[in-house]
Amino acid sequence: MLDFHHDEQAHQYQVSQDGQRVGLIDYRLADQVATFTHTETDLSVQGQGIAGKLTQFALDDVRSRGWRLVPRCPYTRSFVERHQEYADLLAD
Repeated sequence: MLDFHHDEQAHQYQVSQDGQRVGLIDYRLADQVATFTHTETDLSVQGQGIAGKLTQFALDDVRSRGWRLVPRCPYTRSFVERHQEYADLLAD
């Protein structure tokens, strides 16, 4: 079972499986703009769609907080390009 978590102090979105962290997204926050800088998943879970689920969780949270997004991370940038329902989050 996957458990998604936002660690506000660490500026990370995290996903755990069976109590072990298996993925994360690092971000910086300034003036209500979240800059996603890095996405990673453990080798043991790559190819299972976990990075996409984590990114969706993170972007839904960004939206719920009224933040904007700068996708510096190549994975996040590609995800938003493929999922246009998140394009409205992009900062100008």
